Amino acid sequence: MSKRARNPDLLRTLRVDWRRHWGVYLMALPVIAYYAIFHYGPMYGLQIAFKDFQPAQGIWGSPWIGLDHFESFFNGIYFWRLIKNTILINVYELLFGFPAAVVLALLLNEIRRSAFKRIVQTISYLPHFISIVVVAGMMVDFLGRTGLVNQLMGAFGIEPIDFLKDESWFRFLYVSSGIWQGVGWGSIIYLAAIAGIDPTLYEAARIDGAGRWKQTLHVTIPGIMPTVVILLILQMGSMMTVGSEKVLLLYNPLTYSTADVISTYVYRKGVLEASYGFSAAVGLFNSVISLLLIVAANQISKRFSETRLW
Repeated sequence: MSKRARNPDLLRTLRVDWRRHWGVYLMALPVIAYYAIFHYGPMYGLQIAFKDFQPAQGIWGSPWIGLDHFESFFNGIYFWRLIKNTILINVYELLFGFPAAVVLALLLNEIRRSAFKRIVQTISYLPHFISIVVVAGMMVDFLGRTGLVNQLMGAFGIEPIDFLKDESWFRFLYVSSGIWQGVGWGSIIYLAAIAGIDPTLYEAARIDGAGRWKQTLHVTIPGIMPTVVILLILQMGSMMTVGSEKVLLLYNPLTYSTADVISTYVYRKGVLEASYGFSAAVGLFNSVISLLLIVAANQISKRFSETRLW
């Protein structure tokens, strides 16, 4: 069939679908507008990564310098430190934070008393609604040299530790606080996946003599595995991204060696030093690597399982 023959059929299908579902399309317009304005629109400014951008001259008026910003970043003294810190923090979150939500969902699923289950769920969800600024303030108060943790340690004769000024503690504190804040909220999607498992599978397992552990191992976990794989692929796509907000609130020059990540470096160069072109180049490099990671993770999942993003 020629393209001329296909195009009228496609346009006719779109017109019929619009007349039938125009309300759904109208509901989607705000979401489409949001992404078009705040996500795709700003991509026009990516060209400043290849220019010596001067705000007074504008994007078009600034001179083109090609890959100079990228070369400066790759050859910079902080390059490997930034890559190492960013990857290590994300690896720790992947190894400890990602399974934590799955484990919590499996444990909550085993609770038979609904009242106690609701209490546990509520307690685990609450930290998600606490602002990062408040969480960072709590950590400063609790982990400072005169904070609650050191006071308790002193009561047992243990020397106080200035956790927030000790570079060796930063990654542990960052990841553990993130788990505490997000594990309950992250378990919701797994609980929803568990609720969608066919109850007859559990009945068949019980008839075959499977206990609760065997049911979890052979019914529940395989039932939520597609959800786990999809979220794991998305997590892989953010392996080069660490939220700068909490890092900026917690780190200091004494912990730069383990706390300084790509996002905080972009903040210092772009906002504090007004090196907009350089920071745009670093951000573009970070985005390209993240895209490659998520594509690679999807291809690996596609090869070894039936679950994938596309």
